[in-house]
Amino acid sequence: MHKKENHLLREEIFRHLDGIVTAPTAFALHEKGVLDYLLQAKEAPLTDLVSRFKANEGYLNVALRVLCSQGWLCQTIEPAQDHISFAVNEKSEEAFGLVPMYADVVNLLKISEKYHSRRFEVEPFRVLKGIFEKFSKGFGLPTEAPTDSVPYQIRKHIEGILIGPTVVHLGMSGMFHKYFMEASFRPEEFHKDPDSFKELLDMFVHFGWFSQRNETYRFTEKGLFLAQRASAYGVTVSYIPMLRKVDELVFGNPNLLRDIPEGAAELHVDREMNVWGSGGAHASYFKKVDEVIIGLFNRPIAEQPKGILDMGCGNGAFLKHIYEVIEQRTLRGQILAEHPLFLVGADYNKAALRVTRNNLIQADIWAKIVWGDIGRPDLLANDLLEDYGIQLADLLNVRTFLDHNRIWKQPSHITEGRVSQSTGAFAHRGERISNNLVEDNLAEHLRKWAPYVGKFGLLAIELHTIAPALAAQNIGKTAVTAYDATHGFSDQYIVEIDVFKKLAKEAGLAVAEQYFSKFPNSDLATVSINLLASGN
Repeated sequence: MHKKENHLLREEIFRHLDGIVTAPTAFALHEKGVLDYLLQAKEAPLTDLVSRFKANEGYLNVALRVLCSQGWLCQTIEPAQDHISFAVNEKSEEAFGLVPMYADVVNLLKISEKYHSRRFEVEPFRVLKGIFEKFSKGFGLPTEAPTDSVPYQIRKHIEGILIGPTVVHLGMSGMFHKYFMEASFRPEEFHKDPDSFKELLDMFVHFGWFSQRNETYRFTEKGLFLAQRASAYGVTVSYIPMLRKVDELVFGNPNLLRDIPEGAAELHVDREMNVWGSGGAHASYFKKVDEVIIGLFNRPIAEQPKGILDMGCGNGAFLKHIYEVIEQRTLRGQILAEHPLFLVGADYNKAALRVTRNNLIQADIWAKIVWGDIGRPDLLANDLLEDYGIQLADLLNVRTFLDHNRIWKQPSHITEGRVSQSTGAFAHRGERISNNLVEDNLAEHLRKWAPYVGKFGLLAIELHTIAPALAAQNIGKTAVTAYDATHGFSDQYIVEIDVFKKLAKEAGLAVAEQYFSKFPNSDLATVSINLLASGN
């Protein structure tokens, strides 16, 4: 497959992810009358919209910013005055007029709540089939719309909800791999209800993933490319339990999914799916951290870390990768019998700890798996010292996509006159958090880690946002709309790369520019790799 074709298929994934978050968000705003009001008013301060529609300010801000990133509204932030407003643009009227088209797929999201998230059940499939039949006949949208048009954008949004959850289920269950191992296959080989499963496969034939000959199916080039990237859908789809409740989060009880007993399973996200999707996404960044790891573990043994601590270990893939790089590609790897690595996987989520433990056992990697809170490195340091006699500062601290997922705490010090450079929308339990406060909070958070990363540094892969106007100019080239929605509604705090680096320096952490990378390597970058070191 040519590079240009690969680019177009990646664009399809990004547009599908846009749809999974935009459809329920836009439809909730439509049903409450917010979109009609904006068309009439042309521009409105966020505070006025909150008052008029009795909304939760933080989540309404997130929702409206999603539409800005899709190019349907314009956002204005005046950080010095902590003032935010939204205005319509040349696409607003057409886009808002088509938002009712989302009704069926939003209903599908809600209906699917009643059924098992890991099984193909007949009842929700019947609903899916009915929507697909309407969709395949045009769904009331022009079928030959230009790719830069709003109707094309909305068709791809709807398509994302129709196929995204199924793609994830097939990917997580290993069924895509099973299909690929066969020259061709029949529905009855893979499901106890072959008639329904045949109809599902026929839907994927329509979308170009499979070709059909007589009663057998096989992958197309397009289908194989996308199936091999099924995990790219995983994180966004894992938040569907939250996305189906967007209307309630924005206009009702903001704690709806948070008021759960201690130790109970999370309601806002399918954590196992989230870990699976995250693990698949991480792999593409691993090779960029190898040079840091190799450099550290090729030093004289007295100057090397005693081991690795992976805070927020997820599924253990990052820790496993680092161990294998050290074992196979460094001088330390040649003397592990005499100088074994002390490996620690730490996570706040117990489901992630179970997955990590199982994966490392299967890989025959010896590690300590412990509970830890990224916001309390002092507690982690005490536990490691008391339980294992190891200093946290003697380990290389690593983490992937974690700092933005810290639990919100009001900063103990407010920087007078701070003017945030971030365009992000931030909330905690529905209340809006000013961007100035988020910057103070992040600087304070990173400052807590400074005493523990003086020797060997903090190697962090982190997620970021970009300005909505930039996202809107690059539809299909970035997944940032999905990131902003899923993280905004779940009280996570992704800031722009430059803002993150500025606050790291403010916290006393030096950024090793020779190791800095961003993905993609352009203004659209939403992922960075940094080695941060403290002089303490």
